[in-house]
Amino acid sequence: MTSTDLDLTADIIDVRDIIARIEELEQEQPDDDSARDWTGAQELADLLALMSELKGMGGDEQWQGDWYPVTLIRDSYFQTYAQELAEETGAIDSNATWPNNCIDWEWAARELRYDYASLDINGITYLTR
Repeated sequence: MTSTDLDLTADIIDVRDIIARIEELEQEQPDDDSARDWTGAQELADLLALMSELKGMGGDEQWQGDWYPVTLIRDSYFQTYAQELAEETGAIDSNATWPNNCIDWEWAARELRYDYASLDINGITYLTR
């Protein structure tokens, strides 16, 4: 079994990666008295607490009977995310210079942000919807 690489400081975090890591840790968790010395205990507790915080925030990922948002976007990356979202959804033509080079992306991101909720992960603000 390989360990899921999970970076809780990344610009974008996929909740499915968090779920995969939790499931890995649960499989690795000892069943006997050595569980109190198990090095993964704190990581598992932290990830379960994060999922508990995300529960009820809506979303498209179902896990253990609840729904979770799939994507967590780091606040400092949100403006770039907004621009990429506009390009991916066809709201703008990514090959055109005009009017793209005239768009106030800071303002556009601020307007988009109204549809997102925020949460804190290890002192870093993430946005999701």
